[in-house]
Amino acid sequence: MPVIARGPLGLTDTPNKRFDTILMGRGTYEAGLPVGMTSPYPQLRQYVVSSTLTDTPPDVTLVADDPVGLVRELKQEDGLDIWLCGGGKLAGALIDEIDELVIKRNPLVLGSGIPLFESPFAVTGFTVSANRSFDSGVHMTTFNRK
Repeated sequence: MPVIARGPLGLTDTPNKRFDTILMGRGTYEAGLPVGMTSPYPQLRQYVVSSTLTDTPPDVTLVADDPVGLVRELKQEDGLDIWLCGGGKLAGALIDEIDELVIKRNPLVLGSGIPLFESPFAVTGFTVSANRSFDSGVHMTTFNRK
């Protein structure tokens, strides 16, 4: 949960139970900049994959190339999981490294939207491991790599 929501929900000092690292594409990271969110997830190790960004705060690490190599290195470290947060281009590049997908579906039609995975890649099989529905009509499905 981004810092902008953690405070109002009383979660400022609540430790993360599942992730300790977040990987974002440039577009996802830049979405928070107009409201001053230069470090949206300070409770996590933050990486932004971009070949065009040149400046971030000290607690946000820029990755100019080889996100696959970065993820493979991070997976070898002790710690919690890695959260790939947004970015169809980045998700397409990392499809072979993704162990679990959590897809949230909202009861809204917003237009063509952003592709979940951009760029060509081989067919990748996942199986459903959990479904959760909320009173709001939102559905979350968790898929694990076959």
